[in-house]
Amino acid sequence: MKTFSAKAQDVNRQWWVIDAKDQVLGQVAVAAANLIRGKTRPIFTPHVDTGDFVVVINADKVRVTGKKEQQKIYTSKRGGFIGNQKVETVEKVRQRRPELLVHRAVKGMVPHNRLGNAIITKLKVYAGEEHPHVAQNPKPFAVA
Repeated sequence: MKTFSAKAQDVNRQWWVIDAKDQVLGQVAVAAANLIRGKTRPIFTPHVDTGDFVVVINADKVRVTGKKEQQKIYTSKRGGFIGNQKVETVEKVRQRRPELLVHRAVKGMVPHNRLGNAIITKLKVYAGEEHPHVAQNPKPFAVA
């Protein structure tokens, strides 16, 4: 018996849409990460991009549990100089760019290498209901 190894050009990619309205941020991120990584497919191969495209809508209405809205912080990269580190809470990020909440959560769940950089490009996050990917006929994906 031979071990099966998928090839990236042989993968038939699908489009999925996840509605993040009133869903917990971590659960939405896990579902999106598993889909773009390809872990839901029987042909999953760890070193090959076998995943699907994912569109996340209503990112501005995603829920965080506990006191994370005021206590969780996002820090920017430091330039090495004193006072150069920028700190934002979830509340401020939600006002400025709500798509970043979902994007950062999913980015932390994919590999941190060249494969992860290629995989994260298949994630499309939008703050509202509308998205420009209607022509791809995305199927709705229910978050557990």
